Amino acid sequence: MLPIPMLSQPIEEMMTQAKSKTLLAPGEVALVGAGPGDPELLTLKAMHYLQQADVVFYDRLVSDEIIALLPQSAQPIFVGKKSGAHCIEQSVIIAWLKQQASAQKRVVRLKGGDPFVFGRGGEEMQALQQAGITVHVVPGITAALGCAATAGIPLTHRDFAQRVTLVTGHPQPGGQLNWHGLAQPQQTLVFYMGISQATLIRQQLLSEGMSDSMPIALVEHGTREDQRVIQGQLSALPQIAATVQSPALLIIGAVAALSSKM
Repeated sequence: MLPIPMLSQPIEEMMTQAKSKTLLAPGEVALVGAGPGDPELLTLKAMHYLQQADVVFYDRLVSDEIIALLPQSAQPIFVGKKSGAHCIEQSVIIAWLKQQASAQKRVVRLKGGDPFVFGRGGEEMQALQQAGITVHVVPGITAALGCAATAGIPLTHRDFAQRVTLVTGHPQPGGQLNWHGLAQPQQTLVFYMGISQATLIRQQLLSEGMSDSMPIALVEHGTREDQRVIQGQLSALPQIAATVQSPALLIIGAVAALSSKM
């Protein structure tokens, strides 16, 4: 048996040193990725920023368990959106971030997954920087990685997929997806916010030549205790999607059939 290497310094000391490098000053904003839901997937850096926050603006996909980790001194403010029911406009959220930073508050914008993967983090960063506000970005485990892993689905596989494509199910009005490219073989497609577009997704992929027997998997409440994985084929995608509740991730590709074998 190989000897277990010893750390050169205690883990507590390493955490203290890491925390000392993670400073959120008054008047600054941190865009923090909360991961896909499981609080144990929150990064150490994200936790350090949360512990320093005066106010935390959080999304619908941030789990209650993560909100429970906030210090009592931090004010949580819900600014979540839901498909078809955007309760707070993006422009209002940005205005609130600017307002709190201008009031010399330590501000955390807490987003499910990663702030730069379909989280509008880029829009918020640009608006804040243009206002002269310092912005820190803390990456999080995006849903594609977290949900696929806990569902036992490898997004890449030497035999089945040499490419992974992350796709939004809700492009900007007038925006078009490259359905021909998405229908190409030897790749895995991961659709965010695609459940309500299941019929369109099936129709477009079939029209571009994808087999109706292509494996699919929908991961509902990924990484959480109530996670559910439903597998099937592309031909039945709308019927399967009708049984799934949001948040859910859609995985299309040969690797989607591997979950039951792991």
